[in-house]
Amino acid sequence: MIADLTQRLSEYNVIYFVDILGLDAPTTYALRTACNKGDVKLQVVKNTLLAKAMEQSDKDFENLDTVLHGSTALMLSEVGNKPAKIIKEFRKKNDKPVLKGAWIDEGVYIGDEHLEALSAIKSKEELLGDIIALLQSPAKNVISALKSGGNTIAGLVKALSERG
Repeated sequence: MIADLTQRLSEYNVIYFVDILGLDAPTTYALRTACNKGDVKLQVVKNTLLAKAMEQSDKDFENLDTVLHGSTALMLSEVGNKPAKIIKEFRKKNDKPVLKGAWIDEGVYIGDEHLEALSAIKSKEELLGDIIALLQSPAKNVISALKSGGNTIAGLVKALSERG
């Protein structure tokens, strides 16, 4: 079991440690369904086994062993903000899951107070979209200036200088 858990820890760059103790069966099922739809794996673990798997892992979990008390479930994902968004949405109707800690691309976050910041982390796809939009903006200005400047260099310079 420790080897399987160690393997899981090595497969994911986004690992949330959450407390779901006290959720009844239908609510737990709803959380599992939300996780599945969001491509997040939810796994309840024994703290002692998780501690050993963390020790054997090639990752530096820093002080995350301090959150291994009470009930612990892992939320495993490829996208840093997906588990946080699921937790936030789920807590609109429930008081759980509570974020105990998270390991995201070598960054360690301890405590539920980080939930808002973690939900705001942008995925690689979102960052690429922002960069492409920023790069397209100047190109659109040049094309627009060319059209309004009569398709000449002098017209382009004049149109761009009027906008500046």
